[in-house]
Amino acid sequence: MVRDVSYRTGVLLVVMGATLWSLNGLAIRLIGDAGTWQVLFYRSLGMAPVLFVTITIRSGGHPLKQIRAAGWPGVAGGFGLVFAFAGSIFAFQNTTVANAAFLFAATPLFTSIMAWALLKEPVRPATWGAIALAAIGMFVMVGEGLSIGAGLGNLAAVAAAAGFSAFTVALRKGRVANMLPSVLIGGVLAIIVAGATIWLRGESFALPPRAVAIAMFMGAALVGLGLAVYTVGSRVVAAAELGLLSMVEVMLAPVWVWLVLDEGASLATLIGGAILLIAIAFNAATGMRHRPPALTT
Repeated sequence: MVRDVSYRTGVLLVVMGATLWSLNGLAIRLIGDAGTWQVLFYRSLGMAPVLFVTITIRSGGHPLKQIRAAGWPGVAGGFGLVFAFAGSIFAFQNTTVANAAFLFAATPLFTSIMAWALLKEPVRPATWGAIALAAIGMFVMVGEGLSIGAGLGNLAAVAAAAGFSAFTVALRKGRVANMLPSVLIGGVLAIIVAGATIWLRGESFALPPRAVAIAMFMGAALVGLGLAVYTVGSRVVAAAELGLLSMVEVMLAPVWVWLVLDEGASLATLIGGAILLIAIAFNAATGMRHRPPALTT
């Protein structure tokens, strides 16, 4: 039961979830030459059953009731996730893992901008400052990517961050408290959209067994299980602290590919990423004194 989770255990679960997510870049590198839609299709096939089982357990055996409760906001958020999932996979395939991970970190700031524009939620002056600082870091990384031919990958990472933010804002708009059913909806939509795209483009669903296994493992363990433990932990950890703890994903993602594949990061990536992370950390730290409405619980 969530009420039996202590603060310390909650922190460990959040860090565990972020650590699992940080392995996605390495897993995509290990898959090889599979297309973005193929990876998304098989990863979502692995993710959906894990989330359904998790929702079933947490709902006391009534998963459909929770899924229906997500309603149209859950569906809208699900489409945002399809956009985010596809963009993140394409980004990992077309720029360095370090670049993609650092740019994904801008998600909370995109969320603040979208919530301000669409929901009329106020934005703290400190957050506006963090957004301005983060924009400088993003400009450094995306600008370098354009000059070395990785521009599409960098822009896809920015688009993925915007997609995750759209998911959050849709749930906030509909006052959807439970995130997991909406993520499951996003996973099912991803299977449909990816499958339809592969079919319409005349591409093959066939991949080497090793690639299929890695993609489905990503969905089941890295994304699905990561979301499950993160969601439980997030219920006993303040929102601002979640922002800081989630940075574990950003910090570890480049480390795994460096250790396993010797993939490094350029000076511009490190400088831009450092600026971006400082902005995110500053926004989260100042937010500890100004507790915002919960995004998802």
